[in-house]
Amino acid sequence: MGEQCKVLIVDDELLIRQGIKHYLNWEQEGFTVVGEASNGQEALQLIESTHPHIILTDMVMPIMDGEELTKTVKERFPQIEVIILSSFGDFEYVRSTFQSGVVDYILKPKLDAEGLLSVLKKAASRIPDFEPVEKNLDEHQSIGKIISKMISGYEAEYEKSQLLNVFPNNYYCILGLDLRKHPDKGKTDFITQLVENLEQVFISKGVVPHSFNYDQNTIGVLLNYNRSSLPELTAVAEQFASSHPPIGLVLTKEFKDFSHLGKIVKERLLKLLQYRFYFPNVPLLTEKNLGTEVTECASFDLDWFTSELKRKHFESAFGYLQSHVEEFSRCYKTDVFEFKSFFGNIIFNITVLLANMGYEVKQLEKDRYIYFQSIEETPNAEETVVVMEQFIDEAKKCIFSMPVQQEDLNIKEIMQYMRDHYAEPITLKDVAKHFHFNPSYLSSYFSSHNDEGFIEYLNKVRIEEAEKLLTSANAPISEISSMVGYSDHSYFCKVFKKATGSSPSQYRRKQNLR
Repeated sequence: MGEQCKVLIVDDELLIRQGIKHYLNWEQEGFTVVGEASNGQEALQLIESTHPHIILTDMVMPIMDGEELTKTVKERFPQIEVIILSSFGDFEYVRSTFQSGVVDYILKPKLDAEGLLSVLKKAASRIPDFEPVEKNLDEHQSIGKIISKMISGYEAEYEKSQLLNVFPNNYYCILGLDLRKHPDKGKTDFITQLVENLEQVFISKGVVPHSFNYDQNTIGVLLNYNRSSLPELTAVAEQFASSHPPIGLVLTKEFKDFSHLGKIVKERLLKLLQYRFYFPNVPLLTEKNLGTEVTECASFDLDWFTSELKRKHFESAFGYLQSHVEEFSRCYKTDVFEFKSFFGNIIFNITVLLANMGYEVKQLEKDRYIYFQSIEETPNAEETVVVMEQFIDEAKKCIFSMPVQQEDLNIKEIMQYMRDHYAEPITLKDVAKHFHFNPSYLSSYFSSHNDEGFIEYLNKVRIEEAEKLLTSANAPISEISSMVGYSDHSYFCKVFKKATGSSPSQYRRKQNLR
């Protein structure tokens, strides 16, 4: 008796591999895809477990390319036939593989079902003592291929009678199993047994199940049922969810048209699986659990929040943050990455701002990377908020541990000090040192408590004193500039004109004419 010819697909581009898998009705033509790999090294590992008759491989791949793979395969597994996939520019590269005994090559831009099948049959004919056979698939195997094609985004043709033989009922829905938190998610035997047990329970309730793997963390179960079976279907799903707490379950709305399967997976199943992040305490999440439509959350006003912190209005700042987080956690349509990024950015901004304000934040700066990692690993919105609350508590400890003398610094004292020492070459750094503060904090503090920044206020004081001297004294202008703290005469003239609209000499003449 003949057997199905087993094919291993090797290409570093997922879309290429998916396309090849869906070019043909493989089993109907006497072939079956037994595995796929993204490079030659992965392919060699799969050969040991899948025992392919034919390898269909790309030429240009990372880690191990097609040329090296071909040479190794022909040395270790001479019975395996190799077909090369290449681009136009790879011809010289491809030619070297013929010396190793490849069957043929296919140009990727010209890849089509007819050409692919022709080369596959050519390869199969070269396999000694091998007789490929067309195999009549049972209905479930055929439907499995159709479902796989549809959930991958491809159109699939099927006979209505073929569909009715497998799915005789009027309605469909999809049960999604999220295995990310389950400790045995990578164990094939566990998953197989889990799904088989679940399917048997559905069958006993008159529901026709058909499971499929969407990705390494997600299993879908297409359920075909009549309306009368819906209550029992839901009860089975809820019971399974309650008895397997590490597994997150979602259940889509019903639909009647099988051809909509791919759309339902994309637009309902995958979205519900993401929404589970915001509903961790709901064992079986359905669209009914989502409640009323949630509008987009109001954006967080970072400028206002920062301003409040700078003014040391900590209660209002953190109160605003808490209210926003509470609302944000209900916005289940927010992408999970976007949600977590918000918390990471807030932690970063608060840490930097408190450092600039002169608070002792060494421990906070050290711990923030732990908070970043914790947020990255949180499985749901509730736990993300808990991490944020822990950070806020630690930030408050930094704030309230500051000495009272430093905390109660009066802006009037700083301004008086500047008026007393304006004639000296004082700088922001000098004033900060005098008051035992971080220069960045003093700059921020001064701006938030005064209409002008530090430099603007110092120049204002100096120009006011220069105006008095230009009116009442006969000292040269160059001498007056140094008397009010400017070592550069030309800079003094520039600042003076900008502030008064006149140069120092013009100002003096105007005053003398009065």
